[in-house]
Amino acid sequence: QRMNQWLESIPRHFFKSMTFDCGKEFSNWKALSNQHDIDIYFADPGTPSQRALNENSNGLLRRDGLPKGMDFNQVDQSFVSSIAHKRNTIPRKSLHYQTPLEVFLSYLDEAVLSSLI
Repeated sequence: QRMNQWLESIPRHFFKSMTFDCGKEFSNWKALSNQHDIDIYFADPGTPSQRALNENSNGLLRRDGLPKGMDFNQVDQSFVSSIAHKRNTIPRKSLHYQTPLEVFLSYLDEAVLSSLI
């Protein structure tokens, strides 16, 4: 449901595909794919190298206080938002030392930007 809400809040052309692991939380992938016209792929079990960026991000999130196996039903949204903000405002070499937030916002025109605020 949260993934649906998030995808509805951003322009449709932002994502062409998504890659998930084989977790049960993605069991409704077909409805998500159809509703948002996104191709969804699944990494082969036991091959974290197929999702290297995701694995690196998971390691960073664990350092920020989200341990593996944590029950997110027990986590306050403001805590999750603060960690997302921290991660999205760190300049990245792969983005020519821009932050992920700066790169994301560069793809939005003013009308879309004002609707997100």
